[in-house]
Amino acid sequence: MPRQNENFKPEDNEKIMLVRDRLTRIFYLKKLFNYPISLNKEFIFNLGFLRCAKIGFSYIKSVLFPYKNVDSLERFYINRFGRELYNLFFRDYTEKVWGVKPSELSPEWGAQRVKGLSIYKTIINSLKPKKKKDIKQKGVETSLIETFLYPKYGSGQLWEALAHDIENKCGKIYLNSKITKLNIENDKVVSVAIEDKINKKEIIEKADYFISTMPIKDLITSFSQVPNEIYNLANNLQYRDFIIVGILLKDISLHSENGIIKDNWIYIQEPYVKIARIGIINNWSPYMVKDKNCIYVGVEYMCFENDELWSMKEDDFIKFTIDEMKKLKLIKDEDVISSNIIKMKKAYPSYTGVYNEFHKIREYTDKIENLFLAGRNGMHRYNNMDHSMMCGIEAAGCVVSGNKDKSVIWEVNTEEEYHEVKSEK
Repeated sequence: MPRQNENFKPEDNEKIMLVRDRLTRIFYLKKLFNYPISLNKEFIFNLGFLRCAKIGFSYIKSVLFPYKNVDSLERFYINRFGRELYNLFFRDYTEKVWGVKPSELSPEWGAQRVKGLSIYKTIINSLKPKKKKDIKQKGVETSLIETFLYPKYGSGQLWEALAHDIENKCGKIYLNSKITKLNIENDKVVSVAIEDKINKKEIIEKADYFISTMPIKDLITSFSQVPNEIYNLANNLQYRDFIIVGILLKDISLHSENGIIKDNWIYIQEPYVKIARIGIINNWSPYMVKDKNCIYVGVEYMCFENDELWSMKEDDFIKFTIDEMKKLKLIKDEDVISSNIIKMKKAYPSYTGVYNEFHKIREYTDKIENLFLAGRNGMHRYNNMDHSMMCGIEAAGCVVSGNKDKSVIWEVNTEEEYHEVKSEK
């Protein structure tokens, strides 16, 4: 898809990548804080001088006396930001998202998401002069990126374009289908069994190479043969499920300069609601909202399949969401025009339970020569979309080059190379 520039006008082109400004903030104490945290005048005013002083002393203590054994996400955050800031901005929100205390989560998740961030780097970044925005943003922490590219009609446009290219090159796409079995012989996948849910029939497809983005839990349990230990580990992998409520609004109380809402996301830190995050769809692409005078928001909840939130009737859940938005004093009843709801299983691979033994699953699947794992669920790793796409590119590179070493795929979004830091190349 071409990128927005002087030659490609969004109004005249359907397939175009828009250059979008990025703004993410935290809603806490009914006030808005920059995300990542910016230690500026606004931050000090919102929290008060005394609390800010505590944050400073707490950070100094963490620098002088850090945890040597960083065996949990809690200790990772405290070492990085100090206990005071951890208690304010990380502890409760992390539990809201993952459903467990940070002390029970692997530090690996924190390393993936905030690798290069700390109070020290936050201060340094705030003192740097503002540079002219460059979409390449080389050497910039992912969390500090100020602009990004986004398809005119949403990320689904990418996969529609991909599907079109596959079919044009005589590839097959099976919809309303699921993989039920991978037939493995001599450490190679020889075929897959596909269940056509519409026509109620089984299809067998053979291929030379297989790239899997399906949840590892489902992948392993579909193997024709697998050691009991690997099967049990995969079957016990944990996930966090996801519900998003879309609400079309006349107005929302999140105005910035000149009455214009600039945020892409608002993280809801308030402990008295279950809302985790609010996305302002207009600011991802204004072409995704038909009436430019309206605001379309995606209100996000994290839950476990079949828990109280997941089991709630859809109409009841939408009402529950609107009530929570009102409790935050972001909307009024008369602001609501329409709403819809989407539920997604296994949205977030969890770093809890048996995850500390995940390396055994990786070692086993890596031995299957023509099978490559990619993406968030495919690798049971909390990747961003760009990381997931890069995994697919690296997997394709392995296939083209005949490289059987899959470490290049697993290195995407790791401490060593891809983590939150953009390459200088």
